[in-house]
Order: sequence, then structure tokens, then C-alpha cells
Amino acid sequence: KCLHALSQKSLTRYVMLERITLETRARVIQLEGRNALIEADHVTSCEQCEGKGCSSSKLGALFCSTPRQFKVENTINASVGDDVVVAVAEGVVLRGIGLAYLLPLLLLIAGAALGSALANNAAQQDGYAAMGVILGLIAGLVLAKQISLRQVKGYFQPYLIGLYRSKL
Repeated sequence: KCLHALSQKSLTRYVMLERITLETRARVIQLEGRNALIEADHVTSCEQCEGKGCSSSKLGALFCSTPRQFKVENTINASVGDDVVVAVAEGVVLRGIGLAYLLPLLLLIAGAALGSALANNAAQQDGYAAMGVILGLIAGLVLAKQISLRQVKGYFQPYLIGLYRSKL
């Protein structure tokens, strides 16, 4: 476990956004005005099994071989080289997955069904269904983008909650 040096502003944001479910350690690699470019540590395993159980570290290495970099608001006045704790609010990841993948997929399927139903005869059914798939997917992607833009500024974005402190 780590101890966090929380600033008052970070603590207020923590309480306002919801409980934190996902947090990770990262290092500040560049400052750009009020923002910090951070690089998340490569996760080797969770504390539960320490790499001896589910092999999540192998899956993580397979799908995320390059270091992950994020631009976040520097609310804790971290400096270049500082180790920080980055978090997202509870449910944000699941909502983001639903918005990015599920909504376009559902509209793709609805478009295919609608296109197939609009066909005048069986010979046209495949063509109409294919056109419905394309239009449904485009509509789903545009709608997902519009919904994400209307969210509270930064809701889906990671944010800094404090400096990382190793075990005492």
C-alpha cells in the first residue's frame, strides 16, 4: 500500500467525483502550463496474487507494450520527476467502454435489422442490411462522440490525487 499526500483541492475533487476504484502510480515527465504529461508505470501484477495467479501481467504486457502517457491537470503542483498517484472515478471505465463499444455496436445491429426490413424483396435484403450496418455504425460513433462531449469537462479523464509515497 502507499500513503498519499493529498492537497485540499485534490481531496475536494475526490469527494465530489465519487469513490476512486482505479488508481495507479505514474511519473511526471513534462510540465505544460497547468498540465502535466505523465507516464504510467507498467503494472507487473496486482497485490492479490503478486503475479502467481491470473497472469494479468502477461496480458498487460501483450496488449500494452509501450508506456502509457496522459496529459492531466496538475492540481497538486507536481514537478518533473515526481512519482504521483493517478485515478479515475468509480464507473468511469465501464461507462466509457459502453459508450465507445456498446452504443455503436447496438446501432450497427439495429441498422442491419432496419435495412433488412426495408428491402422490397429477398435479393435486395443483403444490400440493404449492409447499408444499414454502415449507417448504424456511423450514427453510433457520432452519437458516442456527442455524448462524451456533453459530459462534465474532464469526467472521463484521469486526474492526480497526490504524490506517491513508498512504504515507511
